[in-house]
Parts: sequence; C-alpha cells; structure tokens
Amino acid sequence: MPILVPSPNTSSQPRITYDYNFGYIYLVSAVVALGGLLFGFDLSIISGTVRFFSQHFQLDEYGTGWAVGCINIGSAVGALLAGKLSDSLGRKKLLLICALLFAVSGVGTGWASSFTWFVLFRMLSGVAVGTAALVCPMYIAEVAVPALRGRLVACYQLAITLGILLAYVSNYFLLDIGPDNWRWMFSSQAVPALLFFGGLFAVAESPRWLIRKGQRAAALAVLTRIGGPNYAQAEADSITQSFAHEVKEHVRDLFRKDMVPILLIGAAIAIFSQADGQNSLFSYAPEIFQQAGMPQDTAFLQSVILGLINFVFTFVAIGTVDRIGRRKLLLYGSALLCADAAALALAFYFRLPGGWVLSFVLGFIAIYAATLGPVTWVALSEIFPNRVRGNAMAAATLTLWLANFVATASFPVMQVRLGLPGTFAIHAAICLLYFLFVKAKVPETKGKSLEEIEALLTTAQVVPQARKSA
Repeated sequence: MPILVPSPNTSSQPRITYDYNFGYIYLVSAVVALGGLLFGFDLSIISGTVRFFSQHFQLDEYGTGWAVGCINIGSAVGALLAGKLSDSLGRKKLLLICALLFAVSGVGTGWASSFTWFVLFRMLSGVAVGTAALVCPMYIAEVAVPALRGRLVACYQLAITLGILLAYVSNYFLLDIGPDNWRWMFSSQAVPALLFFGGLFAVAESPRWLIRKGQRAAALAVLTRIGGPNYAQAEADSITQSFAHEVKEHVRDLFRKDMVPILLIGAAIAIFSQADGQNSLFSYAPEIFQQAGMPQDTAFLQSVILGLINFVFTFVAIGTVDRIGRRKLLLYGSALLCADAAALALAFYFRLPGGWVLSFVLGFIAIYAATLGPVTWVALSEIFPNRVRGNAMAAATLTLWLANFVATASFPVMQVRLGLPGTFAIHAAICLLYFLFVKAKVPETKGKSLEEIEALLTTAQVVPQARKSA
C-alpha cells in the first residue's frame, strides 16, 4: 500500500508529498536479492561435495584445489563482462540470463560425465556469480528511494549469507541419499535459480537504464509505481540531468600518479579480504571438522551452524559500520582474526578435542561476518574518486576474485604439504599483515562525503590521517 512521505525541505517552497509504494520497493528488492542468495549458495554448495567428487574423479590435492577454485576464474570473467552487458542489454534481461546460468550450471556440474565438463560447468557458475555480484546491488540502488537505499543495498549482503546457510542445510539433508549425493547437492541449486528466474518477471527494468536509452515514458511508469507522479517527474528530471554531466571514464586514468596509490589500497583491501582464511572455512568446512575427529554427519551439521553464525553476525556489521567506522572495524577484525587463526593452528598442532576446533572456527566466522566481510565492500565503494569509480571498482573486483581463486585452490595443497597447523599459521600471519597495513595506509571514511574522501586520498594525506584517527 502506498505511504505518503514528505520530500526533504531544501528551500522555502512547500514540501512535496511523495506517494512511496514501500510494498512494491521491498518486493522488487527481495526478488533481486535472490541473486545474492544464489551467489552465496553457489560458492558454498561445493563444501559438502569435495570428498565425494574427489574420489569419483580420482583427484589429487592439486586437482581438488582446481575444482574448488576454478569458479573464481568464471566470476572474474562475469565481473568484467557484466558492466558492459548491463548497459547494453539492461539490468533485467541480464539478470534473467544470469538466473538461467545458475540453473543450467548447477545441474551440469552435478551430472558432469568427466572432470573436464565438471570444471567447465563450475566456471559457468562463476560467470553467473560474478554477474550477480555486480548487477544485483546496482539494480537495487537504482530503484530504491533515498530513505531506503543504504538499508536495502546492505541487506543484499544478508542474502549472500542466507545463501551460504541454505547451501549447508541442503548438503546436510542430501548427505545420506546414496552414492550420487554430491550430484544432487549441486543440482539443488536449480530450485532457487528457477524461483529467481520466475520472480524477475514481476520486476520492472531499471528507470535509470530506461532514461539512458531514451525511454522516458517507460521510466516514468516505473517511477510512478515506486513513488507516485510527483516523485516520478522529479526523479526523472534528476536522472536526465546527471547524464547530461556524465564524463566518460578511461582505463588509463587509473595509472595517473595521484591514482596509483589509491588503486593499490583498494587492491590490497580486496586481496586481504580473501586471503585471511575465511575461504578455507567456507569451502572446506566439513573436511576440516572431520580432520578434527568429528563423524561425517556431525561435521555436516556443524557446517550448518557455521552458516547460521555467518548470517546472524552480519547484522552486527550493518548496525555498527556507520557508528564505529570502517577503519576501526577493519583493525578490530584483522587483529581478532589473527588471534583466532593462531588458536586454530595450535588446536590442530596439539590435537585438541573437536569442541575446541569448532569454537575457534565459529569464532573466526563470527568475527569475519561482523567486520571484514561486509566492510570490505563498503570501503571499496567509497575510496575511489568519482571520475574513475567504475573502472577502479572493476579492477578491485577482478583482484578480489583472483585472490579468492588462489586462496581456495591452494588450501588442499597447503593442507597436504604443511598440515592444518601450518596452514592456519599462515592465515594468522596474513591477518597480522593486514592489521599493520590498515593502521598505516587506510583512512577513516565514516561521516565523510565521497568528495571529502577523494580530497583526502588525492592530496597525499592518507598516512597522516590514518595515524590521526588511530
């Protein structure tokens, strides 16, 4: 039901009442957020299948690492293609294609006749993941009204964690269905994918994209449904004006002398967010729990608990990122993750009971979900100057997916060569390096406009400001 909300009173003129249809806004955002759910589901469903498909295809540690990590290569490709395709095809059409890719690749991976086909379908899943990661939050931001935009985009991260949880639940319930259990685990992805596909038919195209393509009448119809005729006219005029002042970005702008330090900070944030150990836990949780001496059924159930912890503690980040600040959460998170990873290394080295391992693993995920996980995306969306933000975000996202690939592909090799104590000791060292990097190079951006952040970073004040706000 539409709700009357007054517009901000920025002049002496009377306030205009906007007829916001919150029900429709929430419905559209929920449907599009299914792309985030599939993002998390697709990345995590493999955790319950590792032992089974490795035995089926007779893989060594290198083959297993490639099987788990190859999805990130596809995700990097999807991230690179999604920006151009969303501008040419439209957000809605690209998301429809993305939903079909999720469904086809899930079934294809599950029933692959050879390891080559397994990898190809898994990489196709990655293309869908990379596309969804870019287009879904962008679409939500373009249709949400200002009063709800931050909340709805932040809740997209919740959809990802919910997808991770549902993947663990699906694996748990399909564990004992027979020798083809891993095939059905992958195939289960088709269910939410088809729901996503069907739900998108109730979603309109982005009004911003419509105006960019000269379809003002269609955009006005969508905006009227969102906020009534007054809102539609005002928003359409604002969008049209923004395109009139649009400046085309060039990749070469990223390599200007004043841009390179900022780009390196963004790349480092992306790399550290994937190399700190969370990928090892999300992708190999049942294997880790079984190495701690837990029975197979118990290990899969603990994975469900891990997914639940990840989901719940994401609310902490949403509630604190604007109050405590980005930099402090990155500092607290990296320091606590360093201590937790070191504790895990010691637990495996001294062969402590499984309960200790479980507590440290759950603690690690809780810390990550409350700090580094969501805050990474907030930091990356803020630190790049307006004129290069699109290309800089694409470069940072590409770096993030490549780092994710290295982290997930290297874990089985490190586990065999170094053992779990050595593997988690390396993760502890990486978290310590991240703490030192944030303390030295990353400024606080809480409460600053994008233009203030740009001025701060482009006037060589990064280190002094970081020390001042420590």
